Amino acid sequence: MNISLSALRISAALALTALVGLQSGCLVVAAGAAGAGTVAYIRGELESSVNGRYETVVSAANEAIGDLKFARISENQDALTALLIARTADDKKIEVKVTKVTDTVSKVQIRVGIFGDETISRTILDTIKGNL
Repeated sequence: MNISLSALRISAALALTALVGLQSGCLVVAAGAAGAGTVAYIRGELESSVNGRYETVVSAANEAIGDLKFARISENQDALTALLIARTADDKKIEVKVTKVTDTVSKVQIRVGIFGDETISRTILDTIKGNL
């Protein structure tokens, strides 16, 4: 087998480019999650930045839990972060975390169960947005 040195260099360069492209894609997703209105589902957690004052988004999240008839377990809140805990009818734990980012943007993080449930998480997020 006769492989030229230039062919090896080209193959190595293509492999390196693909590797960098994959890694930078992860960075693009994470960076995109920082802008208002963006949504990312990573490792079982749905994260979205929404346009809305912190207090308004917390209220909308509480309404969403009621609208979806989840069993409300607890709520811990301070001036910057709120953590709402609820349970589904089949006893999956729901955690909704709202964090103040700016005066007009809040971050919402939703996890359903241990490993996450994207469908339920997106339903909760859509309900929160509908309540804003």
